[in-house]
Amino acid sequence: MPVPDTLQQEILLLHAQICQGLADPKRILLLYALAEGPRRVTDLAEALGFPQPTVSHHLRILRERGLVTAEQEGTAVYYALADERVIRALDLLREVLRDQLVQQADLAEQLGAVGR
Repeated sequence: MPVPDTLQQEILLLHAQICQGLADPKRILLLYALAEGPRRVTDLAEALGFPQPTVSHHLRILRERGLVTAEQEGTAVYYALADERVIRALDLLREVLRDQLVQQADLAEQLGAVGR
């Protein structure tokens, strides 16, 4: 059964918008930091221990992908999550990873017991 065109288009958009935005661990850390509330680049750089230019670069990518927003207050720019559901999605993916690691550890333990 062929994949519907609409599903293919949605997957292409998902990859272009969200997956590419999440392709770097630093960007995921930035999203988690922003889950605590809007923050300035300097605050994020200090909290995560990244150089400010690195934070600015990754925030630009997240903003282009629609994952964060920027709002200017006076001379300061505050970044915020565009949609808090992205954190729930990341948490769900972390649960999947955790379960996979547990299964792999169980398998390694079973194989170790057989080899004794």
